[in-house]
Amino acid sequence: MPSLWDLPDFDAHEGVHFFSDPASDLRAIIAIHSTHLGPAAGGTRLWHYAEAGDAVTDALRLSRGMSFKNAMAGLPVGGGKGVILADAARTKTPAMLAAFGRAIESLGGRYVTAEDVGMGEADLVAIGRETRHVSGLPVGEGRAGGDPGPSTAMGVFLGVKAAIRQALGKDSAQGVHVAIQGVGSVGGGLARLLAGEGARLTLADVDRARAERLAAELGGATVDAAEILSAEADVVSPCALGAVLTAESIAALRTPIVAGGANNQLATPEDGDRLHARNILYAPDYVINAGGIINVTLEYLGQGDRAEVEARLRQIPGRLETIWAESAASGDTAARVADRMAMALIGRG
Repeated sequence: MPSLWDLPDFDAHEGVHFFSDPASDLRAIIAIHSTHLGPAAGGTRLWHYAEAGDAVTDALRLSRGMSFKNAMAGLPVGGGKGVILADAARTKTPAMLAAFGRAIESLGGRYVTAEDVGMGEADLVAIGRETRHVSGLPVGEGRAGGDPGPSTAMGVFLGVKAAIRQALGKDSAQGVHVAIQGVGSVGGGLARLLAGEGARLTLADVDRARAERLAAELGGATVDAAEILSAEADVVSPCALGAVLTAESIAALRTPIVAGGANNQLATPEDGDRLHARNILYAPDYVINAGGIINVTLEYLGQGDRAEVEARLRQIPGRLETIWAESAASGDTAARVADRMAMALIGRG
């Protein structure tokens, strides 16, 4: 087995921390990719992994993505990620959350956590009893913070509209067919925003009943989760887990636009090249989906209110347009242009 330093996704992480608390059955990883711009900020994911090595890869890829996301969003924080290795039932206990809070506290503020897949506000409250380095806590009306999902969904919605303007020449989502993979907090929020502007929706989720309920509410259609990426649509929007854009899935795409809220959508850097070769407009995921981290970072820093969050969300389309313009001018892919910009911002360019 290769050493941690030799893993393809290690990418000069500043630290990768492994935690075990037998009393609570906690096994967790906190990966810190960069603190060049400030403390490493990124949510905690609770997930069942078939192999422990898969959790390491996930933590490395997600924390690097957070470095890039936070830098491109103009936030004074670095990139990190927490991963809690869950059993098949995704058991989550107060003792486990408390132990994870103590793990965060042991890092002395180098890592700040928030909500991600498998975690909610109540879990963050529990973690927050053991450490102050946590955000995404319940907040009063009009304040920055709280559940990051709605802010992520709004940012993705604005980014999808920018992609529609760029590729289709339309100023509205009215009548545009969008296929959404995953209708949880972000994908479901995106679907409602698009429906409100008159988009035509096709939805899919591993929980088929959840997709069907939302489709009935919004007047959309559903397909099986295995079929959504190959749906014929104006926009395909991955909003579930990552690494869904592979050589095989890209070859099957029937869309001019890929723009969604999932992290690490490209399975490999070469998959960005494959999208570009097919003339498919790609919205780099860590640029379009930055709304949630903008919201919770402003909460943690005590800077601004909800109006400030929304003002920063409105900057997402402009960032995407800058990337697409540079891609068109240079002939390089949107994914590689964005990576180059982000690397320069974290001092690695």
